[in-house]
Amino acid sequence: MILITGATGRTGSHAARELAARGLPVRALVRNPAKAATLAAAGVELVTGDAGDADSLRAAMQGVRKVAVIFPNGEQQLALEKRVVDAAVAAGVEHVLKISSMESLPTARNPTHRVHWESEEHIRASGVAWTMVRPSFYMQNFLSNAATIKAEGKFYYPFGDKGAAALTDSRDAGFFAAHCLATTGHENKSYDVTSPDKLSFHEIAAVFSRELGRQIDYVPQDPAAYKAYLGKFLASRWHLDAVCDIFAEVAAGYVVEPTNVFKQITGRDPVTLAQFVRDYRAVFTP
Repeated sequence: MILITGATGRTGSHAARELAARGLPVRALVRNPAKAATLAAAGVELVTGDAGDADSLRAAMQGVRKVAVIFPNGEQQLALEKRVVDAAVAAGVEHVLKISSMESLPTARNPTHRVHWESEEHIRASGVAWTMVRPSFYMQNFLSNAATIKAEGKFYYPFGDKGAAALTDSRDAGFFAAHCLATTGHENKSYDVTSPDKLSFHEIAAVFSRELGRQIDYVPQDPAAYKAYLGKFLASRWHLDAVCDIFAEVAAGYVVEPTNVFKQITGRDPVTLAQFVRDYRAVFTP
């Protein structure tokens, strides 16, 4: 049995579905079974509970050999991931896979990147086999820009004119995680997973323009004004500061390099930004 946390999120749901499609027994720890009805229909076993609750974790871990640790970035992320890992070790789980980040480094200063690194270290010290799957900037982030792309033909970020990113489709991250859990040879390995696309945000706008058949522009924003805007939607000050620190790093020129790891390991090509835009064309089209 393979246990997936975060199975109702974009990455976790694709991992769970792929494992079920391969005929493997897969279980999802979910807080709201109704939200996970489509997973159940796909053959994923649901167990209701919360990663912060010890009894929930003990129940979820029964008969489990492998665990995928997939959590959204947040102030409680590290504590929750450690609890899941500790419960897995106590239950005799043999292998822990974590969705991390390419920015997860021992020298990381940003809180989000630091959390990923400290969680990775906790897993490596646990004594069980581990695999780190480390994507970069998710293409699905652009889904949050759908409203302005549809209405105005524009999207807005405080990345300046030179900010750039190596892009990863979250569906690929989920598929890659499932592949590592379903096959052998991935124990104690760390994989940096991206598409071939390393683009400035003006170049990203050009891809949207070409694929949507109309002009789409990236409009750089003042960082302070953009932070004030985001503050209306992010209740956690920790999360707001961490996200805006990442924005500042990108604007200052920080960008990771693309890899060909996805194809090397899975044998198939990763999703490009052009394909992503085509797949989600209806979301971006008025």
